[in-house]
Amino acid sequence: QVQLVQSGGGLVQSGGSLRLSCAASGSIFSIYTMAWYRQAPGEQRELVADITNGGTTNYADSVKGRFTISRDNAKNTVYLQIDSLKPEDTAVYYCDADVDLGGGGRWYGWGQGTQVTVSS
Repeated sequence: QVQLVQSGGGLVQSGGSLRLSCAASGSIFSIYTMAWYRQAPGEQRELVADITNGGTTNYADSVKGRFTISRDNAKNTVYLQIDSLKPEDTAVYYCDADVDLGGGGRWYGWGQGTQVTVSS
């Protein structure tokens, strides 16, 4: 029904920047909240930031001022701009989306994940 395909990520030096993208495709009527999570080795998955379809954003305290979430509703895509990267930002980053399929249907799921590695 719906797929979330992520792009971006990679290896970057401390203090550098990256931009992650996550595009939704399929039988989409509209998308409610879209979000980014991350999971470091041995840790639980944690919310990094989310954004409503109206553009209201929310950030984890650990990333405020360094990460910026945005979305393009026409493209069903959410972005995560990551600046001033730190080694502790190293993790697999996942997007998720809460999708209205129309006709009362709803879908919630995850992207495939993308590795972000920050070297000191």
